[in-house]
Amino acid sequence: MGKIGIRFGEALVGEGNEVAHIDLIIGDKDGPAGVGFAFGLAHQTYGHTKLFAVLTPNLLVKPVTLIVPKVTIKKMEQAELIFGAAQYAVSKAVADAVEEGVIPKDVVDDVVVICGVFIHPAARNADKVFKYNYEATKLALKRAMAGEPRIEDILAQKDRVVHPFYKPRT
Repeated sequence: MGKIGIRFGEALVGEGNEVAHIDLIIGDKDGPAGVGFAFGLAHQTYGHTKLFAVLTPNLLVKPVTLIVPKVTIKKMEQAELIFGAAQYAVSKAVADAVEEGVIPKDVVDDVVVICGVFIHPAARNADKVFKYNYEATKLALKRAMAGEPRIEDILAQKDRVVHPFYKPRT
């Protein structure tokens, strides 16, 4: 049984209403990640239906991955994007991360992934939603498994970067 502890990853990829922002946790089933995973699946909330990452129905990915919508789903168009393009993107990214060795094959039955997925209410282009969420999930997994960003990088950049969604009012 492989042990990885608990790790965290984040990535923002794309532009416009189809932009993807992934926040994820990957960790041992028998640790806090497993508890959070079970709690998340068992405690559904209106507009934030959690779902497993499947490549297609009846083909669950490993590590088993829980997709958690970060924006309240109010319209069928949003539901179709989360249960279609985004679900497939996350699933494919997880499977590819295992195939490429980002996630070691010997731990896939012992760890879980909790993946927060942002779908903008005005998103319309399913191909962009897929592309951006695939890239963001792969990048967040890579960062989580590599322990990135390193504290040296954070401290070196903290006074030079500006958050893209904050506009100072001076």
